[in-house]
Amino acid sequence: MNQPLIFCVEDDDSIRELICYALKSGGYQAQGFSSSAALWHRMATEKPDLLVLDIMLPGEDGLHILQRLKEDASTRSVPVIMLTAKTSELDKVAGLDAGADDYITKPFSVLELLSRIRAVLRRTAPSDAEVLSCGPVTIDPLRRTVTSDGNPVELTYKEFELLCYMMRNCDIVLSRTRLMENVWGFDFEGESRTVDMHIKTLRQKLGAGGSIIKTVRGVGYKVSLQE
Repeated sequence: MNQPLIFCVEDDDSIRELICYALKSGGYQAQGFSSSAALWHRMATEKPDLLVLDIMLPGEDGLHILQRLKEDASTRSVPVIMLTAKTSELDKVAGLDAGADDYITKPFSVLELLSRIRAVLRRTAPSDAEVLSCGPVTIDPLRRTVTSDGNPVELTYKEFELLCYMMRNCDIVLSRTRLMENVWGFDFEGESRTVDMHIKTLRQKLGAGGSIIKTVRGVGYKVSLQE
C-alpha cells in the first residue's frame, strides 16, 4: 500500500523539520515548504493526500492559501489541517468555515498531530459516492453539485459537507456536537452558533427545498420529508 503523501507549509525551520520527521517516522511520505510559492510550484506536479498549513506565513498567509485550494476544483478535495499560534474562537471559525478539516494550536504534541492526521485521513477517504436525494434536493458527491427543484445551488465547502452528511443520515436526529465532530472535525465552544448559522444559510440557499432540514428542539437537526 502506498504511503500517504503529506505536505507541510511552515516558515519556522525547526517546527517544519520536526513535523516532517514525525510524519516519516509515522509511516507517511512528507515534504516541507517555507512559503506559499514553494508549495504552489510543487503542487503543479503532484497533489498531497493531506496538507498541514500554518496560518502566519510570510507573503501569502495560510487562510488565503486555503481559500485558493477550495476554489480550485483540482485541489478542493485535499484535506487541510491548520497549524497556528492563533487560539481565538474567531480564528478557528474563519479557518474551519474556509474549508479546513481540523485546527491545531501551537505549542502542540507530535502524538496529537499524528492522531489528528489519521482521523482526518479516515474521515476524508474516498467512498462510494452515490447520488443522494431527499424530496426536491439532490446531491452528487463526486461532482460536488447540488440541485433543489432541479435548479443548481451554489454552496460553500462546509455547507456542502454539512448537507451531504445530513442527507447520508436521513431521518436521523443529529446533535450539534455530532455535526461539529463529523463535518468540522472536532468540538469547540462556538459549535452551537457555527452549526446554526450554516443551517440557516443552507435553508435560504435551498429555497423551498430547505424545508427538508428539520429543527429538533433541544437536540439538533435532521433531514427528513416527515415532520
